[in-house]
Amino acid sequence: MAAISPATATTAASLSLPQLSSSPSSLSSPFSLSFKTATVGGRCVRCGVRSLENQSGHRSLDFLSNGDPISLISPNSSSSPISMSASASESGSKCSKRVCLFHSDETRDLAERIVAQSDCIELRSINWKKFDDGFPNLFIQNAQGIRGQHVAFLASFSSPAVIFEQLSVIYALPKLFVSSFTLVLPFFPTGTSERMEDEGDVATAFTLARILSNIPASRGGPTSLVTFDIHALQERFYFGDTILPCFESGIPLLKNRLQALPDSDNISIAFPDDGAWKRFHKQLQHYPTIVCNKVRMGDKRIVRIKEGDAEGRHVVIVDDLVQSGGTLIECQKVLAAHGAAKISAYVTHGIFPKSSWKRFKLDTKGDPAEGFSYFWITDSCGLTVKEVMNKPPFEVLSLAGSIASALQV
Repeated sequence: MAAISPATATTAASLSLPQLSSSPSSLSSPFSLSFKTATVGGRCVRCGVRSLENQSGHRSLDFLSNGDPISLISPNSSSSPISMSASASESGSKCSKRVCLFHSDETRDLAERIVAQSDCIELRSINWKKFDDGFPNLFIQNAQGIRGQHVAFLASFSSPAVIFEQLSVIYALPKLFVSSFTLVLPFFPTGTSERMEDEGDVATAFTLARILSNIPASRGGPTSLVTFDIHALQERFYFGDTILPCFESGIPLLKNRLQALPDSDNISIAFPDDGAWKRFHKQLQHYPTIVCNKVRMGDKRIVRIKEGDAEGRHVVIVDDLVQSGGTLIECQKVLAAHGAAKISAYVTHGIFPKSSWKRFKLDTKGDPAEGFSYFWITDSCGLTVKEVMNKPPFEVLSLAGSIASALQV
């Protein structure tokens, strides 16, 4: 974070700090400090030190006259492998409510990133154990301590094996006399099973929506549900009147990342099918668009460009999720054949069953037909994040900031 000039609309100043001496134990974890001074333009300035790290070199502090918290930063600090959006506290927003955040085992890392985004969110824990017969043995720690509190649960329905134990907790938390209850389910897993094509098909997207719609009410009323880039737009109507779904998107994270690229003025967005175009084109309307579709050729279905021009462009394929990756790879081949200079991809939910992410290679020779320049996913699927971390072309864009903001609504 660069120092802010006093000439800006918000009065600010920069101060260089020498190495702060303290015992190692005092620097092993973040702490808070706030104080006031009146040295900038004759105005009273309040600043806050959010954290100190035991690193060498000088620090710089930004002083903001509006009293918002600021960050102590080191010019030599290395970047995190997970791209984070600005935290709620750093952006100057105020706490509208304090939230106790519980989480599943799989979402622990994401929960910690969410808590780091806001001083208004407190991490709570659950004992996840099993009896000898395999059924869950669950215990909500300090259950009496959350009475009258705003409570949220960060879930991951990555497989049927973990859904029941989490539903047990989800149904129990609102009944602990809490002020409100929010379920954060970043990925709605049965979203691709949203319709019937033949008599006897079971639309499991509707089944899961019905299960979530029957979560008990809290003192504050119905449960709020936060989910990201649900597969089909009509699925929002699958939920009953006893739950309040909030549909968020990871596309703002992608847009921020694209703006930071050195060739940001040469980006085109490609949609692998009409469904992806319907979901995302309005959020990406400022970029030139390419739409692909599948056509049947005998017994095969091949991908073709329906509209748009890829010649000489850095083309970013955008979709809500990826599983085996076959459609994305076919789309990559046809875009490369039509002259794309670079090809990247973004999906909000990287499912990648059976390690199918290994099919996506990094373009190391300037040949977009052989690999991707970037492949962006979010951390909606924690197991995938652990597999692809620090493995190019993959980059993880964190939903932590978006979730932290949603919990303050």
